[in-house]
Amino acid sequence: MKQFKSLWIALLLLCPGWLAAQTVSQTPHGIKFTVPDGSYTCEVQFYTPSIVRVVKYPQAQLPEKPSPAVVLTPEDTRFRVTDADASVVLRSKALCVTVDKRTATLQFADADGRMLLTENGAVTFRPIEEGVDKGYFRVRQAFRLDPDETIYGLGQLQNGKMSQRNQEKYLIQSNVEDFSPFFQSVKGYGLYWDNYSPTTFADNSQSTSFDSEVGLCADYYFLYGGNADGVVAGMRTLTGQAPMFPLWTYGYWQSKERYKSQDEMVGVVRKYRELGVPLDGIIQDWQYWGNNYLWNAMDFTNTQFPDPQRMLDEVHGLNAHMAISIWQSFGPATKPYRELAPKGLLYDFKTWPASGTESWPPNPEYPSGVRVYDAYSPEARDIYWKYLNEGIFKYGMDAWWMDSTEPDHLDFKPSDLDQKTYFGSFRQMRNAYPLYCVQGVYDHQRATTSDKRVFILTRSGYVGSQRYGANVWSGDIGSSWESLRNQVPAGLNFSLCGMPHWNNDIGGFFCGSYNKSWNDGFAPRNPLYQELYVRWLQFGTFTPMMRSHGADAPREIYQFGKKGEPVYDAIEKMIHLRYALLPYIYSTSWEVTHRQSTFMRALVMDFPDDRKVLDLNDEYMFGPAILVAPVLEAQYTPEKAVKVDEQSGWDRDNAGKAKDAVTATDFTQKKSTTLYLPSGATWYDFWTGETLKGGQDITRETTLDLIPLYVKAGSIVPFGPAVQYATEKPWDNLTLRIYPGADGSFTLYEDEFDNYNYEKGAYTEVPMTWDDSSRRLTIGARRGSYPGMLTKRQFTVRTPDGKEKTVTYTGKKVTVRL
Repeated sequence: MKQFKSLWIALLLLCPGWLAAQTVSQTPHGIKFTVPDGSYTCEVQFYTPSIVRVVKYPQAQLPEKPSPAVVLTPEDTRFRVTDADASVVLRSKALCVTVDKRTATLQFADADGRMLLTENGAVTFRPIEEGVDKGYFRVRQAFRLDPDETIYGLGQLQNGKMSQRNQEKYLIQSNVEDFSPFFQSVKGYGLYWDNYSPTTFADNSQSTSFDSEVGLCADYYFLYGGNADGVVAGMRTLTGQAPMFPLWTYGYWQSKERYKSQDEMVGVVRKYRELGVPLDGIIQDWQYWGNNYLWNAMDFTNTQFPDPQRMLDEVHGLNAHMAISIWQSFGPATKPYRELAPKGLLYDFKTWPASGTESWPPNPEYPSGVRVYDAYSPEARDIYWKYLNEGIFKYGMDAWWMDSTEPDHLDFKPSDLDQKTYFGSFRQMRNAYPLYCVQGVYDHQRATTSDKRVFILTRSGYVGSQRYGANVWSGDIGSSWESLRNQVPAGLNFSLCGMPHWNNDIGGFFCGSYNKSWNDGFAPRNPLYQELYVRWLQFGTFTPMMRSHGADAPREIYQFGKKGEPVYDAIEKMIHLRYALLPYIYSTSWEVTHRQSTFMRALVMDFPDDRKVLDLNDEYMFGPAILVAPVLEAQYTPEKAVKVDEQSGWDRDNAGKAKDAVTATDFTQKKSTTLYLPSGATWYDFWTGETLKGGQDITRETTLDLIPLYVKAGSIVPFGPAVQYATEKPWDNLTLRIYPGADGSFTLYEDEFDNYNYEKGAYTEVPMTWDDSSRRLTIGARRGSYPGMLTKRQFTVRTPDGKEKTVTYTGKKVTVRL
């Protein structure tokens, strides 16, 4: 490699055009030159053959800047440099990058010369002349996209859009919108703008641009993957891989705002066990610490939680797991506050809760004094973990619910961003705050033990969060059909940024508008809310985490009725289906970790040649096999408009404002919905086995308990046993559903389910292939091993037409013909 690079340097020195420029030189990973007017320098660096970093800076030397999302360092990459009078061309085996030597504008093409992306004009640097960011710049770079080019990403937005074209968006973290300055194109490339300050993304007929409030340079990464999966893989390579979650986290979770005693919380788990409804996770929300002056004490100072060890033991004794709410702020009476404050590790802007009293609205006469901690500081993260470990983790807590990781910022003033942090002003690193929050907990728990996998449910995320065991949820969204519809593209765009674990509050967080006098102010008795909740839960069954949570009314299944009633039965049916699919879901999670795959797959990922799916925002694939088309409009009740945001939602005066309320609804009637089946595949109706051709709109009959699901021909889908919790029964007798019509494959994955031994090779894979022409399923030889693995099992192989065979599998190749 050194000889190769030396040869190119020699050739470049012999090039007259190169010498004439006098400002261009080769670096170990690319080139560097200064534009003719001397206003800035441009460096182009190959990190891999398909990932290129572009840095433009007005200083004499490349400035040092924190880049917390990026973990990749440049690899030795073969590339060729060709000099012309006006441009320099760099070629790797995957990319061709052309740089205009006069303006330092770049063009990106694939190895065959197909144009991918072009910068639209030169970078702009506007000096910041005063304030804490003096000496920095406002930085903007524009790009030119094809008029009909669809792009995806930007994080999690609540705009209901699939393609993120034709909009202007101010990217600063908030409760219900999580921003990452990244997009990927249907053309198979991605662009990550590596700036952490508040940034305006704008796309119009003139250009597509990122405009950041503060920076030392323009710094971005161009990634070419060839398709959406390739771009996601590139983002994971650039920003970190996603570790495995425990099997139990893919079961059903129950929560609410909030259980007010440990007996109430444990009682919920016990009730589920009595009803025979599966459950794996229970969550304790805030104020187990007591009053607001003790906010986030990370200690059970509330007298209603007198024996936390007994609480955890009882939950574990019921074969369930527990997560608990922790925040990024502390009340003035807490131990963490008293240690962090003298060290200057707390911020001085207004955050939640505003008042020390629990009444609404907040009483300004009694400010809470709660302050957000400097998560950028390694010392502050050490202090945070010390109290979390001593106060909670020691009891055997299984998971963390990290709330307000954006963080909450009430009565926002631009001057609040002048706050000093470990890295400088808060403005400089504002959007990376959630990344450091989850890093602090993940790194410390991993250092403490490898026996329990880290699982973090966090309200905000940023690219790179996936490497810290983080599952992001969509914040305190309102309970409405519009909000439900928005969640589908929100989760898909978030996933297309490379962050695979996402979910939302099933039923929406604020449901108080459904509390009516005629139902005793109890939303689960209101048919309008019952229908919305069931459809939301059906969607939630096919997200990486299935979690029911919200304010204003409890969400446990028994609040909606009893067994034999339509609403209760519809809820129970979906929970049981989730557990039946655990072998499929857990094997998909291995593909996410090991092969950089994605759970929630926008249809463009699997059907990029079908133009009808490029901007489709209400369907998706869940894993490689299952097409999900959730019912997103009211069918049995009037669909009323509810406008509640994360601020107004806490105003209890909004309760009972639902209009068009009905006191009786016949949920047994049959309805219908329309959906689209992508072209390029044959589809099976999951419920009936009916075969349908792709590339057509269809009308599907529905009932309250049915969500339209379709399985792609060629799929192999394993189904597990009926259980009350994820690990109740071994997978020694799985049903393999085969969907003929195309060749297919699937790998069944197993490990010890809740430790990190898989990182050392303690796991098994059972490869399966379906040959459609011979109607033969081959179950290949088992790969790998781990202590306690199944050495003998049965597979019942079944097709939609009713053909079925059962075979014994001992780890050696078995062939089944149907």
